Amino acid sequence: MSVKVYSTPTCPYCTMAKEYLESKNVQFDYIDVSADRNAANEMITKSGQRGVPVLDINGNIVVGFDKAKIDSLI
Repeated sequence: MSVKVYSTPTCPYCTMAKEYLESKNVQFDYIDVSADRNAANEMITKSGQRGVPVLDINGNIVVGFDKAKIDSLI
């Protein structure tokens, strides 16, 4: 399973999403879009959104902390 979390350090929903994945023992790559412009552009291209968090779970995009959608994909 491939999981990427596009996030910023100050985003409370990002923290909740990462903690939720950790509670489910799902390994993920954390990508700080505030520090990496290329990653931010990649996130916008994939999701059409500038807001975080954006999760890429096996190529499926989840915008925001949507537990039900995350559960359906993990």
